[in-house]
Amino acid sequence: MKKTKRSTRFIKDISIHTPFVEMLALLIVLWLIFSAGLYFFESNAENSSIQTYGDALYWGIAAFSTAGIADAPVSGAAHFIGGIWIVMGSMLFFGTIVATVTAYFMRPMQGPHKQIIDTIEYNLEQLNDLSIDELDLLKETVDGLIMHVEHIKQKQMR
Repeated sequence: MKKTKRSTRFIKDISIHTPFVEMLALLIVLWLIFSAGLYFFESNAENSSIQTYGDALYWGIAAFSTAGIADAPVSGAAHFIGGIWIVMGSMLFFGTIVATVTAYFMRPMQGPHKQIIDTIEYNLEQLNDLSIDELDLLKETVDGLIMHVEHIKQKQMR
């Protein structure tokens, strides 16, 4: 149960706090576009192993993943499109992995905002243990904080 919760939190953190989802979507869109271009130029070329759009999609994955199992395109235009795809696809794929890992592990260092919120949440859990005088002081502090936040909002809106 705890492992599932941790995995769910990890996936949520990755999708919210890193560029993974956006980069994956961009990679898929470009893969579909470049595969269509490759298919357009290769489908009528003699001796081409790419005869269907599915073949072009497979070639796109095999080429950018550096597996080395993709047959080379035959036409010059397809070579050009394939070369651009290999470079862009590789950069996006491997760049996404590096950016996601880096962003995920650097996230705790992005500032004290999370620490402030965690501290406030912890202290709110301790409210039952406060005396009346401490609660009055807390109310004054919170009122001052609210006024300060409103002041900052007004400055930003100008």
